[in-house]
Amino acid sequence: MSRFILVGLVGALVVAAAIALAVVPMVLARVDGLPTVASGASVLGLSDPERALLGAGQWLNTPPLSADDLRGKVVLVNFWTYSCINSLRALPYVRAWAAKYKDRGLVVIGVHTPEFGFEKDVDNVRRANAALGVSYPVALDSDYAIWQAFGNEAWPALYFIDADGRVRGRALGEGGYDQSERLMQQLLSEAHRAPVGSGIAPVVGSGPEAAPDLKDLRSEETYVGYAKASNFVSTEGVGHDVQRLYRAAPALQLNQWSLAGLWTVGGEFATLNNAPGAIRYRFHARDLHLVLALSSQGHPIRFRVTIDGAPPGADHGSDVDARGWGSVQDPRMYQLVRQKGPVADRTFEIQFLDAGVRAYVFTFG
Repeated sequence: MSRFILVGLVGALVVAAAIALAVVPMVLARVDGLPTVASGASVLGLSDPERALLGAGQWLNTPPLSADDLRGKVVLVNFWTYSCINSLRALPYVRAWAAKYKDRGLVVIGVHTPEFGFEKDVDNVRRANAALGVSYPVALDSDYAIWQAFGNEAWPALYFIDADGRVRGRALGEGGYDQSERLMQQLLSEAHRAPVGSGIAPVVGSGPEAAPDLKDLRSEETYVGYAKASNFVSTEGVGHDVQRLYRAAPALQLNQWSLAGLWTVGGEFATLNNAPGAIRYRFHARDLHLVLALSSQGHPIRFRVTIDGAPPGADHGSDVDARGWGSVQDPRMYQLVRQKGPVADRTFEIQFLDAGVRAYVFTFG
């Protein structure tokens, strides 16, 4: 599966097309107020809505929803996963829409479809919901049943369902937020047979939820597990599911990375077997994030971040202090760098002082 940035591109184009064609049903049939897809429809609907969206095995923030809860309502479905930077940057908009239009007939449903194993743990998702201020209903989709029923392709993804149960548009990836809100206003106006607002909700994300700095973004998502890893540099070569002592590469080109210490690289993540150990990455971006977890329950794992060999100072991320110190306590995405000054090619290093950390993926913004 892939995560999308695509700011203002796919999302804007698909939603703009939905607005232009909104008077023509994009999904021609529906069952119990929820859509089924017609052959050749340009926006996919649910093949089995009872089993998929309403048949979710577990819900957070609400008792299980029924068809009666959605009948006659405009529904926004947001596919997300809590460690994904692209999902996090879309959340301020989804939260704002849920609050602004709740009393006007909009139902927002988050569908949490995990990428990594730890995102399947309901307690982890519940804690993430609380930390991220997600209070609207969230359906847990650990088996990808809802994802597959929608024919979804990305985190984040927005699906717009009108009051008659027809899917009227979708937006894949980040961006196109103004167009998305205008489509929701149109669907709510149709449902009420009266205009429902014309202003756009002012939204400014903070911390990891802030919009990316695209003009200086030259580093891409990089997985640490061998199943999707790229640009790894090591004289030892990557070992698959075996303990191996790695030595840091003396020099890295842009977007190359290396390990140092005794690590076991698995398909999804790499685990540090003995401390100390480190990961080094040559990057070009305002923000650098790394998804980290503990291999077992226990004490937090201490780490220290440097940029070009020095403490980050004012360029520290929200999970690091100015001296570069931080700790892994929960399985999630950690913001380690947010540069305040000019962005250039920089060498990032994170050194772990305790064994047992799992490193999953670098993301940038």
